[in-house]
Amino acid sequence: MTTENNPAAILQPTAVVDWEPPMPPTDLIFDDGEPLESNRHRIAMNTLIRSLQQTWADRNDYFTGGNMFIYYSSAQVRNRDFRGPDFFAVLNVDGSKSRQGWVVWEEDGRYPDVIVELMSPSTATIDQGIKKNLYEQIFHTSDYFVYDPFDQNSLRGWHLDDNQQYQPLIPNERNWLWCRRLNLWLGTWEGTIDRETAIWLRFYDASGNLALLPEEEAKAWEEEAKAREEAAKAREEAAKALTERLAAKLRELGENPDLL
Repeated sequence: MTTENNPAAILQPTAVVDWEPPMPPTDLIFDDGEPLESNRHRIAMNTLIRSLQQTWADRNDYFTGGNMFIYYSSAQVRNRDFRGPDFFAVLNVDGSKSRQGWVVWEEDGRYPDVIVELMSPSTATIDQGIKKNLYEQIFHTSDYFVYDPFDQNSLRGWHLDDNQQYQPLIPNERNWLWCRRLNLWLGTWEGTIDRETAIWLRFYDASGNLALLPEEEAKAWEEEAKAREEAAKAREEAAKALTERLAAKLRELGENPDLL
């Protein structure tokens, strides 16, 4: 019987099927086996990560990593379009959580707040082109920086404006760039780290003090303790010398200082 001959059939409810969005992929790859460009690139990455962790040692509301894949869409996974910034930081998240990579849909939709790419001649065009566009238009990462560890004049940075567009950062008189999200400067520093001497990209606090690595801070404490010990020894020797001079003066006056 058709609905034209049975008006009541028109009023019969149709079956409602609950719709659910596609499940995100679970077979994610977290290591493509590709090494960093050089040993210096590896040291530069670890220096940024470890110095930030040391600076914020009393905080657990952030995550920082490097050379880790960031997954942000199913299409990206299907296309095997891996994106692994050399350094990134995400604020206001549980920093104690163990992560193999950063999976956006498992992190309440959070993307990195700060990204640093360590360039090389073979990646500079991508880092300042495709990746920069991705971090601006998809990630909406507030602060993005690039630096070639073999070129001390290569530091550049951008900050996302109110229109969600990157604007170039203007360096200060030291050629440092201000990272608003971390409340830290990014600038160069010449020295030896992990037995390699180079001009490294380092963090500085708002007062211009170098953000130290754990071993640098331990050495600074050791040197400070040694300086305090030497200062105390100098004061003790000065007091002893003064006592001896006073005793000699008393003897000149015919007094026995041992009896006073």
